Parts: sequence; C-alpha cells; structure tokens
Amino acid sequence: MNIFINMNTFVTVVDALSFSEAARRLGATKSQVSQRIQQLEKHLGCTLVSRTRPISVTDAGQLYYSQAVHLLQELKNSEQSVRRANAFLQGRLCISAPLAFTPRYLAPIFSKFAKKHPDLDIDVQSTDSFVSLQDQHFDMAIRLGRLEDSSLVARIITDNHHLICASPEYLERNGTPQHPEDLQLHDGLMYYNREPNGFWRLPFNGRQESFRIRTRLHTDSGHQLLESAKAGIGLAILPTFLAEDALLCGELIPVLQPYSPSGGHLSVVYRKTIKTPDKILALAKFLGDEVGHPAPWDRRLLERGLFY
Repeated sequence: MNIFINMNTFVTVVDALSFSEAARRLGATKSQVSQRIQQLEKHLGCTLVSRTRPISVTDAGQLYYSQAVHLLQELKNSEQSVRRANAFLQGRLCISAPLAFTPRYLAPIFSKFAKKHPDLDIDVQSTDSFVSLQDQHFDMAIRLGRLEDSSLVARIITDNHHLICASPEYLERNGTPQHPEDLQLHDGLMYYNREPNGFWRLPFNGRQESFRIRTRLHTDSGHQLLESAKAGIGLAILPTFLAEDALLCGELIPVLQPYSPSGGHLSVVYRKTIKTPDKILALAKFLGDEVGHPAPWDRRLLERGLFY
C-alpha cells in the first residue's frame, strides 16, 4: 500500500463527494478508488466514508481529511522546492567575459562551476569588445572597469586596480618619472579602449586630469601591453591581475603609485527582469566567493609591498 496515493485518493473522494467523480479526476477506475479507500480504512482501523448516495464523511474521516490536506500540501511544497533547486541550474547560460581576464582566472572558475552543476550548459565567449545584453543572446556579462549608467543590474565582485609599470631596463635607460608632468618625456604603450587620443587620465589634486605621453605603441590587447612593457618598449597602465607575475619577479616595476588610475571594478551585469534566473544569481555568487576581497592577485602584491 502506498500511503500517499491512498491519502490523495481519499482527499479527492471527499472533495468530489463521489467515487465515480474522484476516479475521473485521478484517471483511475471506480474499483481502484474503492480499493484504495478500503486499504486506508483497514490501515487506520476506522471507517472514513459511508457508501451512501451521496457519500458522507464520518467524524474520523473529517479529522483525517483536515490533516491529510495539510500533509499533502507540505509534500507538494517540498517537491516543488527540490524541482526549483534543480531547475535553476539546468539549461543554457551564455556569458560574455573579458579576454584578458579569462584564461588565468575566469576559466578555472567557470570549469569548477560547470563541474558542480552538470545539468547546466555553459557558453563562454571571451572578448575585450563591448557586448550589448539587449540583443538577448547573452544572459550575463563579466566586465572590467567603470560601468556606465544603464538599465542593467550590476553586482560588484572586487576592485580592478591598475598600476603604471615599466621594466627595469626601460627605467635605467630613460629615468623614473616622479610626477605626471614627466610623462611627456616618456614612451607610452596605449590601450585603444582606454587611451585613444595619446593622453593618460590620472588622479591629480582630487580630480581626473589628462597628461600627454609619447605614443610608442597602440593595441587593443592587454597581453600585448604586458609583453611590450616587459620588453622595455615603454610605460604601460596595467591591471594588477595581468601584471602580478611580472611585478613579483621583478620584470616590471610600479611607478607613480600616488597617481595610479582607477580601474573601476570586476562586475557581473545582467538584464533587469521581474525575477532574475537563479542560474545567473548562482554564478554571480560563486564568482564572488571564489575571487574574494581583496582579490588574490592584489593580496599577493600587498604582501610584497608592491601595491598600496
């Protein structure tokens, strides 16, 4: 005997006040419904319904009915909770991620998240170009830098610190700048997405000011900036997550630290909806937990006194 099937059958019989109607609602035969009620009455040791036309419910049946309705609703709620817990990590999750940040840091996190949730299909597309979430192709994006005001929801994961860096070879050959005005005497490695016009925007006297630097190289690749700085081509503004290894081993040296430009944040953004899909919220939380604050790359630089 399945107690929950028989309990549900009894509740349906009481609601319908008819064995025939209860059988129709349950997709069963009248004899099956009658047999289930008999099994339940035998199990409880009392009569629950009288077989009159229409049927009537005994006092014991009324008491059992009220408790059965409550138990069946609790069972239904539990099943729905489990289904929701599984369902929000099913289907496809398409993510736009910054190219420079993905290989070392995001790729292992995405892989760990995918392994934890095997029913979730993850589509990661890495690019340093701005991707609009309004075309509905992407569910969410991970962005570095300052966020423009928009209709998107943003969740900050950690700070995205930047340092002005150069190789020891370059500084020995050209000297170390002591003030932003000195930059006009130096070669600069320029990032298209941030410095399209040959000026660096740096904090000075409590506000952002522009300082000219000789353009030695232009690129849209953070890794190209890193390699060119290590090769002694010029000064570069680099995110700490990208420059960490070169700074720790002495291939790069930070300069003008009081004037280091803000890199904004590492953030997760997604469209504003009535109910955000749980798979988006789950990945955003997972990223926050994995990266932490301060981020591990900043923490290692802080411990070595290379960043403040």
